[in-house]
Amino acid sequence: MKTYSDTGSNTTIRERLGLRPIINVSGTMTALGASIIVPEAISAMAEIASQWVEMDDLQRAASTVVARLTGGEAGFITACCASGITMAIAGAMAGTNLLAIERLPDDTGDLKSEVVIQLGHIVNYGAPIDQSIRVAGAKVVPAGTVSVTQDYHVREAINERTAAGLYVVAHHTVQYGMLSLEEFCEICHAKGVPVIVDAASEYDLRVFLARGADVVIYSGHKFLSGPTSGIVTGRKDLVRAAYLQNRGVARAMKVGKESIAGTMAALEAWEKRDHAGIRRREEAALNLWKDALQGLPGILAKIIPDPTANPLDRLQVFVSPESRFSAAGLASALAAGSPPIIVRNHEVERGHFFLDPCNLHPGEAEVVAERLRAVLTAKDRPAEAMKAARKDSSGALRWPD
Repeated sequence: MKTYSDTGSNTTIRERLGLRPIINVSGTMTALGASIIVPEAISAMAEIASQWVEMDDLQRAASTVVARLTGGEAGFITACCASGITMAIAGAMAGTNLLAIERLPDDTGDLKSEVVIQLGHIVNYGAPIDQSIRVAGAKVVPAGTVSVTQDYHVREAINERTAAGLYVVAHHTVQYGMLSLEEFCEICHAKGVPVIVDAASEYDLRVFLARGADVVIYSGHKFLSGPTSGIVTGRKDLVRAAYLQNRGVARAMKVGKESIAGTMAALEAWEKRDHAGIRRREEAALNLWKDALQGLPGILAKIIPDPTANPLDRLQVFVSPESRFSAAGLASALAAGSPPIIVRNHEVERGHFFLDPCNLHPGEAEVVAERLRAVLTAKDRPAEAMKAARKDSSGALRWPD
């Protein structure tokens, strides 16, 4: 059995651990390792790793960086966006009452403990978002239906027990019929209710506070390319209350000094990043893949914009039976190949998947193009080429075997 200590000059850590050398054209997915961390963040993490620091002071320094980049009054780093949601909600409930903080989540006493969220925003990002609310000890109050939310749905859901409204910005949410952030904030603020925004996968670090949110939670490891982390920013009183949850329910969500320093460095690198140059490289990859698929039977590929208006595009690949593949079958064949190519397969039951160019190492775009053509032009098809898309949790239940 290979172990971490089996080092060698001609091996990589993936080889030493027996891990597949995948190519990620799915996106910044936690299940695939979260991100390619930028060199600035790696350097900061390595530098602080051997040092003792006073964590509250490190987080004060982080607050300054977060506030500058996001336009918030204050901010901090936490373990991930899911923990940021729980902390922000628990903070809205308990405020700075240290005894109330210790008594969460079971004893909410006279605290406001309800959170209003549009039904079309109750998504699963690897875990159900409503669980992040319930972990704080809050009650989830869905507003509207899965296809439409009216203003009165949210207005009538708010009462004297409402602690906060939660608004989710993600491709997972229902993309039509929901209230806009501005409408949601207007209704909540008219009744004195703060609005917390889950913006984990969003590119713009300032827009949601500018549009009326009180607290916004970003990922530190998606577009920012930092270590796995969450960034909480916004109104100082609400950020302070959320941070104090480190004395309570967030103790189990604590973040290390390495991740705080690495996320700070990733934020500062974001200021200097060549965003236009990255965009050009992504567009080149998309066009390369589109050209590689051109004219193949049963395959249609088109470049489409990101559904939440992030400044990036993806290649949508439609797979019809003429290709002798289903979308699920082609995605599986690519994942089983050498090298394994992991596509964005959230919608394979609809007959398509996506190729995301945001996480490529040099030369990988060309490998993806070659593999696409090789799989689709091969004389023989794999046994499950036409398999139907099915939900199957059996693999999760077999871990760690």
